[in-house]
Amino acid sequence: MSKKKKFEPADKKEEIAEKENIPKKTKMSEKEYLQVMSSFQVDLVKLQEWIKEKGLKVVVIFEGRDAAGKGGVIKRIMERLNPRVVKVVALGTPTEREKTQWYFQRYVPHLPAAGEMVLFDRSWYNRAGVEHVMEFCTEDEYREFLRTCPEFERMLVRSGIILIKYWFSVNDEIQEKRFQERIKDPTKRWKLSPMDVESRNRWEDYSRAKDAMFAHTDIKQAPWFVVVADDKKRARLNCINHLLRVIPHEDLTPEPVPLPPRVKSQGYVRPPISDQTFVSEFDAPGADRPVAMTLSMKVDIETQE
Repeated sequence: MSKKKKFEPADKKEEIAEKENIPKKTKMSEKEYLQVMSSFQVDLVKLQEWIKEKGLKVVVIFEGRDAAGKGGVIKRIMERLNPRVVKVVALGTPTEREKTQWYFQRYVPHLPAAGEMVLFDRSWYNRAGVEHVMEFCTEDEYREFLRTCPEFERMLVRSGIILIKYWFSVNDEIQEKRFQERIKDPTKRWKLSPMDVESRNRWEDYSRAKDAMFAHTDIKQAPWFVVVADDKKRARLNCINHLLRVIPHEDLTPEPVPLPPRVKSQGYVRPPISDQTFVSEFDAPGADRPVAMTLSMKVDIETQE
């Protein structure tokens, strides 16, 4: 007897999308991935300069399953960009005061001004996902969100904001593998919260919540774009490639700045180098003893400065 499929409609639709729209490819080599990513990051700088020059207001929302790779793509987008132009917003648990506010209120101050792009690492869609599934909000609050969110987003678009929404889809086996990797890696354990662990037990509940969210908020003014994220590298490249295409732009990269010759010293006398406190030299892995600064090292530093 064949086993009954455990996925809910959301996951089935994502699987169909993967089969029909994103053909299965061989695993991308690290060299190929880095070459394409490097090219995309150059293009992201061009997009940044276009946004700044034209006074665009851009909001990009990253939502999806836990461990689907949202943070990874945000990190690669930001790697070469100016954090004063492109900003990341990742809000924590709302305070007691924020819980009494209009639900969208705490997100509004983070919306962009002219010439800015804001990347939301999770967003107001918390209410349609984790808050609903984990019962952190009432049924009335959840239903009110589904009613008002489309109008809120249409209002943003009418105000001139370019709103782009990404949903990162990952199957349960890949998610489990990534959870196990986070447990084994001390530098990644902070990514695995008790809420993430509980989400394993409520996979189907989250599927239903995602289906309802799409049904109410996949509007023509701000549609959802699904990123199949079982392969992290391809997901990053697919998402960034789409972002670069969805906002038409031209190359406004600043021209190289000519550097005139340095001004010669006008007789400035430096204070004694012994008056300064230096960071000790790192000796070797595991070493924790400070290394005394030699006279030659001090002379080298003084010469360079």
